[in-house]
Amino acid sequence: MKITVQSSKAVKPDYGGAPAPPATAVVPLTVFDLISFDDYMFGIHAFHPPSPPTGTLVAGLAMALAHYREWAGRLVAADPATGRRRGILLNDAGVRFLDATADDGVTLESAMPLLRQPTPEVRRLHPSAPATGGDDELMLVQVTRFACGSVVVGHAMHHAVGDAFAISRFLVAWGQAVRGAAAIDPVPVHDRTSFFTPRHPPRVDFDHRGAEFVKPRQKKDDDARSNAGDGRGAVAGEEVVVQHVRFSREFISELKSRASSSSPGRTYSTAQCLAAHLWRCVTKARGLAAGDETKTTLHLAVNGRARMRGLPEGYTGNAVLWAHPCTTARELLAAAPLGRAVELVRGAVARVDDSYFRSFIDFASSGAVEEEGLVPALKDPEAAELGADVAVYCLLRVPFYDVDFGGGCGRQFFYTPGYYPAEGVVYILPPAPVVGDGSVEAHVSLFSRDVESFRGCCFSIDAGEPSAEEPRSSS
Repeated sequence: MKITVQSSKAVKPDYGGAPAPPATAVVPLTVFDLISFDDYMFGIHAFHPPSPPTGTLVAGLAMALAHYREWAGRLVAADPATGRRRGILLNDAGVRFLDATADDGVTLESAMPLLRQPTPEVRRLHPSAPATGGDDELMLVQVTRFACGSVVVGHAMHHAVGDAFAISRFLVAWGQAVRGAAAIDPVPVHDRTSFFTPRHPPRVDFDHRGAEFVKPRQKKDDDARSNAGDGRGAVAGEEVVVQHVRFSREFISELKSRASSSSPGRTYSTAQCLAAHLWRCVTKARGLAAGDETKTTLHLAVNGRARMRGLPEGYTGNAVLWAHPCTTARELLAAAPLGRAVELVRGAVARVDDSYFRSFIDFASSGAVEEEGLVPALKDPEAAELGADVAVYCLLRVPFYDVDFGGGCGRQFFYTPGYYPAEGVVYILPPAPVVGDGSVEAHVSLFSRDVESFRGCCFSIDAGEPSAEEPRSSS
């Protein structure tokens, strides 16, 4: 699939004739912004025809940026004297907008098998992260048109500015602006200081060393990695593939029923059950046996908007910490362990509550991080090496499918995050409303040697037993 960029330009906020705000204000990044990945997040949204005119999309983007100035700004050092603690300069420098077309005759339908799987072809439909040059855009957009009239809107948005919820809210606001909405809903809340003020004196009730912050570790070479941790280290250059799986409504219902049978009177969510199930399946596929005492941890992102008292839904920055349920492969894969695995997930997530978030704020603001030479765990050189662990990003409640350009634009029928082949990383995706069958999809990154084993157990309630449900086609 060949994609040609026809034009590229900067789109700046449009204040509708009102005076532009000062372009010198710097918004300091919060402790949550600073521990996030220092990189871009990617995604694509596909719409049936008719497609909106480029001018309409550009005009709506400019109007939305007037409500979300941070995306049109630039990252800078908030304290010029020390260079510490970066911030966002609200200078209205703009968002990069790329207008692109697919080869003549290429329809989006013909490309969908490459996108659903997904494959590296996904990367052709969103902008690449800019080469670091000190004045990089924090948001880049690519609109790609196909011969069939369908359009794909791809984006690259810097994680230091906001998390998946913040990103989705801006994209929804863009759609509202294109549709001519009288107001943005929910109202964006840009205050990055009031909600995260540390307590005096600080009250650190939980241990954040080894969780959100770690001592920096030296990057292992390939030989050291092959002999580390779980005894099955990566082979240098080994291929990582992303598996697309779809779980039916019936399978999910049975999964939840089986999990609850171990704890009468307790019910579990789809997210909890699928996270636990995929944790077990990936562990099994890696060849860790039910008698293995290797420790395995599930790293699960937790949205602070649902946990912190007083933090509004429309908050535009990062507000995510992680739950870390941990056990051994033996405990995870022993006979009929699904209910225990789900309970481990539920309990770990429940512990990341308002008290935990407040404790984190106090610790991160206390000076201990600097005094002890700690670094954010997500920025540790070894963070990408999961070993026997699994990382799950559950996007079920993130409103990516609420992006709607209305009017002359067809309905969004497909969303996917960028192609991210990192072994052990799982995305649980929101279901497309146009499908409407109650199924849930996931992307699971595995070493190629583990794919067959994973496919053999992921559709079984008891991981490792013969598959009771055939995988559905990814096309």
